[in-house]
Amino acid sequence: MTTLANAKVGQSGRILQVEGVDDVAIRLLEMGLTPGVDFEMLGKAPLGDPIEIEIRGYRLSLRKSEAARISIELKA
Repeated sequence: MTTLANAKVGQSGRILQVEGVDDVAIRLLEMGLTPGVDFEMLGKAPLGDPIEIEIRGYRLSLRKSEAARISIELKA
């Protein structure tokens, strides 16, 4: 199991869980990053922050610290 922050550009997979119960975790869930949803890593900024993913038919940019809280399962 790995986190969204560790996924490489072009990889895809499924979200397993968002860690934490604070305001940031709630905001991530409200943006559609819920368990079972598929994603694709579209890009990373030159220094790795922010990252861009496609989820639920739209593009979403996240801070690397936020992405590190999202456990994922990569597709083979």
